[in-house]
Amino acid sequence: MQTDVVVLGAGIIGVSAALHLQARGRSVVLLDRRGAGEETSHGNAGLIERASVVPYGFPRDVASLIRYGLNRSAEAHYHLAFLPKVAPWLAQYWWHSSPRRHAVAARAMLPLIERCVAEHEALMREADILPMLRRIGWIKGFRDKAEFQLAEEEARASAALYGLKLEVLSGAELRAKEPHLTGDFAGGLHWLDPASVPDPGAVTRAYAELFEKRGGLFLRGDARSLAASGNGWTVAAEEGLVTAREVVVALGPWSGDIYRPLGYRIPLAVKRGYHMHYRPAGNAVLNHPLYDVSGGYLIVPMTRGIRLTTGAEFADRDAAPSPVQLAQVEPEARRVFPLGERVDPEPWIGARPCLPDMRPVIGAAPRHKGLWFAFGHNHHGFTLGPVTGHLLAQMMTGEAPLTDPAPYAVGRFGR
Repeated sequence: MQTDVVVLGAGIIGVSAALHLQARGRSVVLLDRRGAGEETSHGNAGLIERASVVPYGFPRDVASLIRYGLNRSAEAHYHLAFLPKVAPWLAQYWWHSSPRRHAVAARAMLPLIERCVAEHEALMREADILPMLRRIGWIKGFRDKAEFQLAEEEARASAALYGLKLEVLSGAELRAKEPHLTGDFAGGLHWLDPASVPDPGAVTRAYAELFEKRGGLFLRGDARSLAASGNGWTVAAEEGLVTAREVVVALGPWSGDIYRPLGYRIPLAVKRGYHMHYRPAGNAVLNHPLYDVSGGYLIVPMTRGIRLTTGAEFADRDAAPSPVQLAQVEPEARRVFPLGERVDPEPWIGARPCLPDMRPVIGAAPRHKGLWFAFGHNHHGFTLGPVTGHLLAQMMTGEAPLTDPAPYAVGRFGR
């Protein structure tokens, strides 16, 4: 079969790109080995993170480096045997996290972050799932008073700089918003601009269903079968060979399986993460996503129950699960909120695709006509899926882009 574009990957990035290309008159085939939203897009916290303008940087203070180096922190865990392999990438990450370069990354990401809620809202309205959008923000809770005071100063400065809405909560005010919290919190920071959804996988599936309803084809197949063919590309689907003029690589942590054989040396790494759902004990209710700073975990009210998510794990993408962080934070979470029994038979594991300069690759591959990249969103894939799809579709169809795409070009890596 023939089509204008094949989009490889049915996560939130690929599905959003397929929808936006389709809306601009392109015939599109969406291809994945699994269903829509079943990998990384399934396992996140469901946040549409309008307030996280400043990307997650590598810590540069000695205390944090020692804490992470001891490998006992809930925020970051590493496989010792993996360190030699990931060390060069970590060195680049550290270099890009200097105050000056970190500020450059924040400026680069701002045009995408600013549009993230509105872009999701537009697609959710078209997919008839707008009631899933929760405009309730999220709360950062502090159990240490001194840490809270310092964070409050930094948050107020960030809110003023980027025009964000922030509500500073005393311990009593936090308990009024979340009456079933049992932890001794000194206070909290309630970021009001972000939105969230109770099931990010379901949102991604709804977008994919909208794509199909509008005439798009969603096929199962192996993206690694991609091959250049004449003036276009071919890829093998279960239904047969698909030929297209253009192809979009939106495979998240698996994108390297495509670009490396083609000669591109993009420094993509993964930060693995885990989640588990719990039934609330008794009549307990959690009203907002809550990040416990002292515990290093996030608890979020979801369709399946309370989702407990972990920090980053540095390990081979395909290594066996090692949910030590989940085991570490679950007792802490139970002290903060009355969690009941586990809902899931085993922890979910996923891999976040990350680049050391804390911004994604979005745009054309410089040495292959008709090849486009969209991956590496550094913890914010779900947040930035629709706006990424919008920007990429504009670039591919010659439309004026919503922002200068130069900061996301693959050429910044020099090859």
